[in-house]
Formats: sequence, C-alpha cells, structure tokens
Amino acid sequence: MAENLKGCSVCCKSSWNQLQDLCRLAKLSCPALGISKRNLYDFEVEYLCDYKKIREQEYYLVKWRGYPDSESTWEPRQNLKCVRILKQFHKDLERELLRRHHRSKPPRHLDPSLANYLVQKAKQRRALRRWEQELNAKRSHLGRITVENEVDLDGPPRAFVYINEYRVGEGITLNQVAVGCECQDCLWAPAGGCCPGASLHKFAYNDQGQVRLRAGLPIYECNSRCRCGYDCPNRVVQKGIRYDLCIFRTDDGRGWGVRTLEKIRKNSFVMEYVGEFSGWTTPYRVGLKRRQREGTVCALQGLQCDSLLGRLGEQIITSEEAERRGQIYDRQGATYLFDLDYVEDVYTVDAAYYGNISHFVNHSCDPNLQVYNVFIDNLDERLPRIAFFATRTIRAGEELTFDYNMQASGHPCGLQPVPFLTN
Repeated sequence: MAENLKGCSVCCKSSWNQLQDLCRLAKLSCPALGISKRNLYDFEVEYLCDYKKIREQEYYLVKWRGYPDSESTWEPRQNLKCVRILKQFHKDLERELLRRHHRSKPPRHLDPSLANYLVQKAKQRRALRRWEQELNAKRSHLGRITVENEVDLDGPPRAFVYINEYRVGEGITLNQVAVGCECQDCLWAPAGGCCPGASLHKFAYNDQGQVRLRAGLPIYECNSRCRCGYDCPNRVVQKGIRYDLCIFRTDDGRGWGVRTLEKIRKNSFVMEYVGEFSGWTTPYRVGLKRRQREGTVCALQGLQCDSLLGRLGEQIITSEEAERRGQIYDRQGATYLFDLDYVEDVYTVDAAYYGNISHFVNHSCDPNLQVYNVFIDNLDERLPRIAFFATRTIRAGEELTFDYNMQASGHPCGLQPVPFLTN
C-alpha cells in the first residue's frame, strides 16, 4: 500500500504562518519553514489590546500571533517594532475618545469598555483584510478592491459570494452567438457595420472606449467568433473593471457603499452588474424591487429615496424558484429582484447572494452611473448584460451611485417611481 502512495502529496490545511507559529510554540527549529535558532524566539504582534502610561513610559498589552489571549503581555513602547499597528491603534483610540468624550488625548489608563472596543476594532480590521484578500483572489478583472470601515464594528457580509459572470439556473439557456465580424479595423473600417451593424444598431464607442450612444440604446460588442483581437475598440465591457475601487462603510446609515480610488472620465465603462437570472412571471415582479428598510431624503430634490442595506446579487433561476425566493425576501423586509426589461419582462436577476462589487453600489437621485444593455456572446434581447457607465467625470474618492428606479431610457428618480412590496 505504501508503495502505491510513493510520490503523492497532500495539501496542508494550515497556512505557512500557522505552521511557523506551531514551531515557535513547540520551540522547534524548521529550516523548511524558515524557523531557525536565530529567529525561534522572534514574536509577531497580532494586535494591541490596551494602553497605559506609568510616569512617562507608555505600555501596551500585546496579543501575540499564534498565542492565546492568556499569553498576552504588557510591553514598553521601545520593545515594539510594529509601526503600522501602533499608528492604527492610536488612530482608533483618538477617534473613539473624540466620539465619547470630545477629546483626543489618551488618559493614563483606559477604561475596560474602551479597551474592549479597541480589541473588537482590531479583530474587525483583520476580518476585513482577509475578506479583501478573498475578493481580490476571486476577481478576474484588472481593478483592485479595497475594503474600509471607519464607522462601526460591522465586519464582512455573511451571505455574499463574489462572482465575475452571471450564474444561470435550471430551465434557462444562453444561446451562444453563431457568427462574428470579419473587420480588419472595427472602429475605422467596419465590415458591414461590424457587430452593431449586423444587428441594425450603431457602433457604441469612440477611440477612447467611451460610450457615445444615448441611454436606452443597446450596445453590441464584438464576440468570441469575431476576427478582431483583444485590443479591438469594440471590446470594452467584456474586459471587466479596470479602476481600483473601495467598498466602504457609509457614515449616514446606508450600510456599505463603493467609491472610486481613481479619476473616471465621463462616459467611461465602470463596472458590470452580474447576477443570477430567473424566469419571473409572478405578482412579485415590479421592476427593480427593493423594500425600503431605511429612508434618507434626497438633498437635491427633497424626495424620499430608497437607501437600502440589501444589494444586487447574481444567478439565473426558474420562475418557480424566483417566486419562492420573492416570498422569502418579502417576509424578511427586503427584496433583491431586478427585472431585465429591455424588450419584455421575462427574466429577473436575483441579487441576494451572488454578486460582484456592484452588489454594494448605493442609490442616488443624482447618480453618476447610467445603466446600458450590452450584448456580446448572447444576442437574446431578453437577457442583456447590464453595464454601468459614468454620466460625468467622477473624482478619485467619490462614491459611485445609480438610480434604483431609473429605466434604460433614462427617466430620473421620482418621475416614474417603482412600487414597493408591502405587508
């Protein structure tokens, strides 16, 4: 039996750092893990738990990585080389002191509730960092994702799976396009109008990749059967997100939001809204359906607008499954169903569980994103891909928003309100 296993290997469920910690706990050297007698007793700070000042000496209660809380020790500041952790600890401490006592200078001893808050904040940061790493490991697009919460102690969403493309459920078939263009240059010398012309529509982009069609007109991009290559100017949405974006916690009760870390030019593609398709022919079907959990007044128009913690998720399911989910969401007080109504209301995207970063984009009555219907490898007009383009130049650091009630034709919030489901 052993002979048959020769040359086999088994993946270790522990990380490299965890194995190093085990070596240090057992006081064992391991050259393969980089643990030698020279660094065997080097310990890494996981986070700081407490603070005190005796005479003029500052001390910190240190939680050591790989050791239980009971092994935490008080250390003078000069013993600590973790500059980043020290800076973040004092930043969190000062912010919480301002919130509680309207002063930022730390006392000589922290009260237990404040020390406990700092521990919870440190644990939250570690959880958000792990989630950020998971999101970036799963993304297939160029743009990186960062995560930030300087508002409360909420960690990563519990029921959210990051995906890059639509999920198709039972009973729905996406028919792949059968032919592609034969253009030498799709922008300047399109053969037969290129892919848009073949569908009797206009070419969507200029030479900078900015959309030049008015909202409501469809975008037909080159597909997998086209002669042109990856750098074709008619391949924009399919290349994915190219801007670095940040998922952040809003400070006005709207839950998570998304902001750009880079300047985005007007009419540029920003992100695609992917999800789970469903066939939907029930009374729950009311366009973009969101039960209002929390309302905020639109400062621009004074209108009561949706400000919801629920977000867009993504897969394709049958009408029976969609109806079942709709009833569940209604009982929970939030509905996550978005109709694909470019030509007719046949299919719906369920945004409750699967999604990309668009899952966290908030509503605004004065949005900086506009929805366009896009067709690439599937030309069924009932199943468009949904893409967000910038309505204006968006500054770095600005939140990204779209109008949950806006139609593809561009009707603004409040003029054609979408009804809410009520008990």
